Amino acid sequence: SRRSSREVLLGGVAPRRSEVVRALAAMSDHEDHHFETADSGASATFPMQAGEIRKGSHLMIKGRPCKCIEVSTSKTGKHGHAKAHIVALDIFTGKKMEDLCPTSHNLDVPFVKKTEYQVLTADADTGEVSLLQENGDTKDDMNLPIFVKIGEPTEDDKKVTEEMLKAMDDGKDCVCIVQAACGEEKIIGTKVTEPK
Repeated sequence: SRRSSREVLLGGVAPRRSEVVRALAAMSDHEDHHFETADSGASATFPMQAGEIRKGSHLMIKGRPCKCIEVSTSKTGKHGHAKAHIVALDIFTGKKMEDLCPTSHNLDVPFVKKTEYQVLTADADTGEVSLLQENGDTKDDMNLPIFVKIGEPTEDDKKVTEEMLKAMDDGKDCVCIVQAACGEEKIIGTKVTEPK
């Protein structure tokens, strides 16, 4: 005769209900339930299938937020998976990155936010920039784009820095565009207008 799952659980004898409850309670006591809490890194991205990535999409490669500049898919052998070959640029350093993965695999996509701030001061020597936030507070944790922590500044970094410094020297109103992702921020563009 087939034994019930309760009999199997407790060694062949059909136990009373109270014994089953006790046995299960004991099992759960021994298991140390450890739930991963979402830290700041986890909430900075969301998953997307590799096959959904298009030119211009953002994605994470080797832990860095990147923007896709080229994507191609190749079908491999008879039972192979279609693969996506992604070429992208790091959105903060401009470094070229590549990834090759099955199109059905999930990739992390960073949340990228762009915010405009009025530029109050920009110091060419120290690289320090002071920006005006919407609430009237100043934001003093930004540097000119040519002051980079890793690698060399890109041509865009140099161009944006020149535009900002020239606007400040000429006494014009300058608004800068700050791009933020994964806890990093960088000035990526400027808008210069004549003072009102």
